[in-house]
Amino acid sequence: MQKDDTVRLRHMLDAARQAVDFTRDKSRAELDSDPMLVLALVKLVEIVGEAASQVSDLGQANAPNLLGRRLSACGIASFTRT
Repeated sequence: MQKDDTVRLRHMLDAARQAVDFTRDKSRAELDSDPMLVLALVKLVEIVGEAASQVSDLGQANAPNLLGRRLSACGIASFTRT
């Protein structure tokens, strides 16, 4: 895995952890009534998606379970570079 991939994976992990922290002990009703929380979560998902899209082919090959199934599970359909 390339050095840049490690940085990108770290960004993904940091954003995911922050999303978990933001939603800890929150109900669905709180999410529905808090537009700032929704926007923060959307931004964090964007960070994960953008970092994932920049992972090298070798990095993707080395972490297919992490990047493939888990990203598609959170609504990021594709992370391949264009």
